[in-house]
Amino acid sequence: MKYLKWESINKRMSFIIGILIVLTIMNCSSDNNTEQPAVSIPRIIVTGSLTGFNPTNVLSFSESKFIEVNGSDLLESLKVVVSDNFQVSKANSSFSDQIEFTKEQANAGKIKLYVRFAPQENAIGVTSGTLKLNSSQASEKSIYLKGEGLSITPLINILGKLNDFGNVELQNQSDVLEIIINGDNLTDDINIIVTGEFEVSIDGVTFSKTLTINSATVNDNNTLFSRFAPVTLGSASETITISSTSADNVALNIKGTGIPLAHSYTTFNKQIIGPSGQWNTKNFTIHNDISNISKIKMFVKLDCEAGGCPPWDVFGNLLIKDTDSGNFYELGRFITPYGRNTSQLERGFEFDVTDFKSILQGTVELRTHIQTWSKRWLLTVEFDFEEGTPDYPYYAVSAVFNYGYGPQAIPYGKAHGKDLTRTITVPANAESTHLRTAITGWGHATPVDADGRPCAEWCYRTHDVKIDNENTFSHYMGPIGCGNNPIAPQNGNWAPDRAGWCPGMGVPIRRDDFNSNIAGKSFDLEYDFEDWTTDGGNTSGNPGAFYSLSQFIVVKSNTEIVKPTVIE
Repeated sequence: MKYLKWESINKRMSFIIGILIVLTIMNCSSDNNTEQPAVSIPRIIVTGSLTGFNPTNVLSFSESKFIEVNGSDLLESLKVVVSDNFQVSKANSSFSDQIEFTKEQANAGKIKLYVRFAPQENAIGVTSGTLKLNSSQASEKSIYLKGEGLSITPLINILGKLNDFGNVELQNQSDVLEIIINGDNLTDDINIIVTGEFEVSIDGVTFSKTLTINSATVNDNNTLFSRFAPVTLGSASETITISSTSADNVALNIKGTGIPLAHSYTTFNKQIIGPSGQWNTKNFTIHNDISNISKIKMFVKLDCEAGGCPPWDVFGNLLIKDTDSGNFYELGRFITPYGRNTSQLERGFEFDVTDFKSILQGTVELRTHIQTWSKRWLLTVEFDFEEGTPDYPYYAVSAVFNYGYGPQAIPYGKAHGKDLTRTITVPANAESTHLRTAITGWGHATPVDADGRPCAEWCYRTHDVKIDNENTFSHYMGPIGCGNNPIAPQNGNWAPDRAGWCPGMGVPIRRDDFNSNIAGKSFDLEYDFEDWTTDGGNTSGNPGAFYSLSQFIVVKSNTEIVKPTVIE
């Protein structure tokens, strides 16, 4: 037996071991470089978009629209759900609120998904919703849906508003107001009825109490014209009723106010007033027949010249000449605003001058003045004679006191020579008797009152009218709300309350009625100022305290009546 040598064995073993090492290295290298398979992500894919659906009657459905959907590596089925008032379908038929595709169908490629708007009964108007697509482990897809549901109920629709026709003179018509009437699903005529002193028209020319809109056009826009034509005084609230078969009636509440027919006359027309103390006297022809005149109003406007308005709150008034006595009677008194015109008042200061109706007719002589200095006013005076049944057909008026501004005023708080007593005889056929008084205080005399108010512009006082030496009427010279003056703001000290008057306002008329029968009787009258004594001082450049006082006695009757007799 031949034996191998040790060296030969050793070489062979080394070779075998080397081969094994190489194989081991190769195997390890092969394990480290092996690529792992990619991980799949389930996805929902939507192609296309859904725009808004056409307006659709409720309880019906619109034409369908479609988008395309498909899945990528979906693990489970694809579910489709829509919100109320919308429906989906796989084949544009058999619509419902949800459908489902198997994962195989979805992953196989694009599928058409049909959607339509199907508004329920209460889905009237614009309605929105969503379409949602879901599958396990895939991100949800949500699509916004929108449609407009149309009512199928017969309806009468009103576009616009009717409400207040405002003040309208008797025997005249208001401005015409318009609304639009149309119907939804109406098949019969629309009938319109209006009550009271209102009228309607469909052509704006021929007005009546009832009218009809023909069935052929009831669902179109139809203009309804309305107006107020009062024949009686006062406010009127009525109804326009609009009806059609199967539809609920529509009732429109309307109102207006009948006011007297007025005959207007402009006398002074932007008359330049100034300088201080200058009187402007002119003749004017106004309403001649007062037999059917129930009220007379006077309006006084103040405008400014190009250089601006006079800056101060000063005395102004309007007077009319009594042709019997030759004296001028004060129709109305006002205090000018600080540096402002009267444009914030529609027609200026307003006065009821019905008490003077017996002399406010035909050709009249009017007089006016305003205290002015560096600048002048432009004055306009208008009279409205309102038709109606007068309370009494016959009036008469006499002056009791006529103490005006400046030197004519009555000093307050010291002795003076002005006579504040009268003896008055009332005509035997007088059926109504009252006093008409305008009074304003001036000056900043001291001592001031406890609240710091000097007299007589600021100090609050109560004056008495004595009849046969008995306190019968009283006049409180207190605040009348200067801060609420509609002519605001003014340029000066306009807001604090004066004693019985305000800058930029008409002076209040104080009316005192004799409730007991004094027809044919005589009585003594005294105007009695509240006691106060000046110390001769003042708080400004206006020395002394004064009152401007005009007072008249007015009688009325159903038979011709003469003026009361007034004796100083």
